[in-house]
Amino acid sequence: MKADKETIRKIAHLARLDFEGKDEESMVTALNNILDWVEKLKEVNTDNVEPLIHMSEEINVLREDHAENTLTHKEALANAPKKDSDYFRVPKFLG
Repeated sequence: MKADKETIRKIAHLARLDFEGKDEESMVTALNNILDWVEKLKEVNTDNVEPLIHMSEEINVLREDHAENTLTHKEALANAPKKDSDYFRVPKFLG
């Protein structure tokens, strides 16, 4: 598959991008380079390769996830610009 200016214009419209002149040409070239690289990957023999679940053999080293209260209600509201006993007060933004 080869990309052309029309393909770039469609992608740019979907992504809400605006290309002109040289930028459009360079995007066509870049996209074609990417597509050529993907085609080259199809030539690699992957018959006996196990699919990866993770990129490394490392085991999850994150901490145990458990709920805890780190702030009291009073501490959470302490720096609020506006508050109403137990709640933050925010400006109305819907009509």
